[in-house]
Amino acid sequence: MRFGYKASAEQFAPRELLDYAVAAERHGFDTVAVSDHFQPWRHKGGHAPFSIAWLAALGERTERVTFGTSVLTPTLRYHPSVVAQAFGTLAALSPGRVFLGVGTGEAMNDNPALALTWPNFRERSGRLAEAVQLMRTLWTEERVTFDGRFYQTEKATIYDRPEQPVPIYMAASGPKAAALAGRLGDGFICTSGKQPELYTQLLEALEGGAREAGRDPDAIARMIEVKVSYDHDAAFARDACRWWAALSLTTEEKSGIEDPVELERLADANADRAHTRFIVSSDPDEVVERIGTYVELGFTDLVFHAPGADQTRFLDAFAADVLPRLRDRYPTAVPAAPGSS
Repeated sequence: MRFGYKASAEQFAPRELLDYAVAAERHGFDTVAVSDHFQPWRHKGGHAPFSIAWLAALGERTERVTFGTSVLTPTLRYHPSVVAQAFGTLAALSPGRVFLGVGTGEAMNDNPALALTWPNFRERSGRLAEAVQLMRTLWTEERVTFDGRFYQTEKATIYDRPEQPVPIYMAASGPKAAALAGRLGDGFICTSGKQPELYTQLLEALEGGAREAGRDPDAIARMIEVKVSYDHDAAFARDACRWWAALSLTTEEKSGIEDPVELERLADANADRAHTRFIVSSDPDEVVERIGTYVELGFTDLVFHAPGADQTRFLDAFAADVLPRLRDRYPTAVPAAPGSS
């Protein structure tokens, strides 16, 4: 069981975000996960620092936390060989502390950067599976000639790589992607605040995919980003969610929107329901109870995403009031290594 901090790259400039992540380690969090976007979900006041460069700085500023992406797409903007090289270097710099969270991507990030036609899920899923295979090969072999459907290499070698391959966590919001994570991932990532039955479906698909591949489902780490706005002032906690109103939009409402300006307009028009994706409370016991529903489902890595602009205020309050209660209720010895159960 590990408790982590979500570094929201969409919301904060690189240096400010780094200071918050360093503070999270000081407050006793076990993990830092950073988002990877080419464009944020808001144009005014939005940010999109380059996650790999940011993680290198985080590794040098911290001593203990495990860190990685949640999530990066190693298929379109980034060729998987380059991602393998980058994360090999990160893991060499910070041995045993790095994980790579990956997903099939969002049109809003890849289309504007590359001016491409957004592939369908089947192609994106196929690309992700092949990318994972290639990256693992590059971390374990030399002079790799890879002839895949989507990616090719010729006598490629990653010269600076860790002794052990970087654990790969695969994100999923639907059963097909969860089954793929079960077949290939060292870990699985999803986000909180959706219909409860979805998590049962995702975990069943994860386990089914693992068994189909002859793998032990219990060996797959289960990470969830838990969206929580905790503050001693309940009204402040609720209002803090408004910046993230885009999270409360339905799939149909945001379908086809790739422009941060337009997404910001639509989100602001629906900001009154932003809190619905978050655990919002001024009662630490209530927060622990609601977080506990995800632990009871079987999630082993909980990464807390706080929505407010004042992250110092959140970290101080959450670390003082909620983290000790979570550790008492779900005691942990030494924090688990990436990819372990």
